[in-house]
Parts: sequence; structure tokens; C-alpha cells
Amino acid sequence: MTIIENVGIAPGYTISGLLVGLAVGMTGVGGGSLMTPLLVLVFGFHPSTAVGTDLLFAAATKTVGTTIHSAGKTVDWVIVRRLAIGSVPATLLCLLGIGYFGINSQGVTTAITAVLGVALLLSASSLLFKERIVHAISRRYPNFGEDRSVRLTIAIGFVLGILVSLSSVGAGALGTVALIVLYPRLPIVRIVGSDIAHAVPLTLLAGLGHWYLGTINFALLVSLLAGSVPGIILGSLAARYAPDKALKLILGGILFLVGLKMLVK
Repeated sequence: MTIIENVGIAPGYTISGLLVGLAVGMTGVGGGSLMTPLLVLVFGFHPSTAVGTDLLFAAATKTVGTTIHSAGKTVDWVIVRRLAIGSVPATLLCLLGIGYFGINSQGVTTAITAVLGVALLLSASSLLFKERIVHAISRRYPNFGEDRSVRLTIAIGFVLGILVSLSSVGAGALGTVALIVLYPRLPIVRIVGSDIAHAVPLTLLAGLGHWYLGTINFALLVSLLAGSVPGIILGSLAARYAPDKALKLILGGILFLVGLKMLVK
């Protein structure tokens, strides 16, 4: 695959950001699940460039979301801290590994592509079958207990750190499902707020690491943000009128097919 470099601000990227922003605003689906494969499969960016740029893109957009949730007191900072205890070391280990083997080495490229495919399949499953997954696990494990919940939250953070650092996918869909299972008594708005708040340091740390490794395309980043910010606002306003179940079914199917495509490339 050819690495596209020195890309100027282009309408195509801004329009893509707008469309992804609309989808995120209407369905709550993580932008990385849509943006990263779009950059790789449609625009032909190297996987490392797509992942690195999307990480800073996510950090910027989720900072806005965290500010809103924090102002509304819908962030559980204890849960955020537990997730970060696991995700920060995992992110640092992944970045050290990528730097050691070389960001453009065949092994790292293969690993990023494979993890991206798996993360997309997991995100699609959580989108399509979230209620069934939560119900099945909750019925088998109705109460994890405080100590076990703490350990499992840290472990979930570690897994998310690996997935996000290598694919920029997973922090939203997978994190939300895990927190719903572990903290069933917590209002869903606090689950979402805590998950978004945790994604900020996670994506920012991973994004800065990719910046150091030279995978960020800043012209692309600006173009994506120029479209996604108004897209998220418009999508959020339109969410109340959108056919939520139909949209999630369509997006889940798309993520599943794209995940398979990434794995069989």
C-alpha cells in the first residue's frame, strides 16, 4: 500500500469528517470505527498514518464531549482512574513495541491491520448484540463485587489500551458494554460520560506517541475536524428524529464487513 504524504486540506476529507460526525452524533458509534477503515480502504492511507491521525482526531473531539459531561456531573472519575491504571501502561508498552520494530515495518503494519480488523468485528458485535451480551453476562454474573469490579475494570482498561493504540478503535463501543456489565446500578449517562472521559487521556497519549513516531498527517487532521465538528452537532440534533435501530443495524453490518475485509487483505 502506498503511503500518501504531504496532503493539503481537501474537500474530500472534510466531507468524510462531516459524514462520520453525523453518524457519531446520531448513533453514538465511535468515530474511529468508521474513520480509520475509511482512511485505509477508501483514501489509501498507510494503516499507521490512519491510526495515528485518528487518535489525535478522537482526542480533540472527545475532549469536547468530556467537558460537556463533566459540567453535567455525569463522569465517574473513580471509574476513569481505574480504567487509566490499566490503559496507560498498555499504551506505553504498545508504543515502545511499535518504536522498537519500526512503525513502517511489515510486522507492525500486519499487526495494526489485524488488530484493526478484530476491533471492528468486536465493535460490530457490541453494536448489533449489546443488549443480548449484557443480559447474558449479567444473568450469569449478577454481582461481581467491589474488589472484583476494580480488578476487572483495570483489566478492561489494559485491553482497551492495546486495541486503541494499535487500531484507534474500541474505546467507545467495547468500553461502554464492559462498564454496563461491571456497574449495572450506574445510570447509563454516567457510563457513557466516564467512557468518553477515559478515552481522552488514552487517545491523547497514544496519539502523541504516534506523533513522535511520525505517523500524524496534520493537514488531514485539520480537514477531518473541520467537517466532523459541525457533523457531530448536526447529528446530535437530528438523533431524536433518526431511526436509531435501523441505523445501528446498518452500521453494525458495515463494520462487520469492513472488519472481515481488513483481516483477509
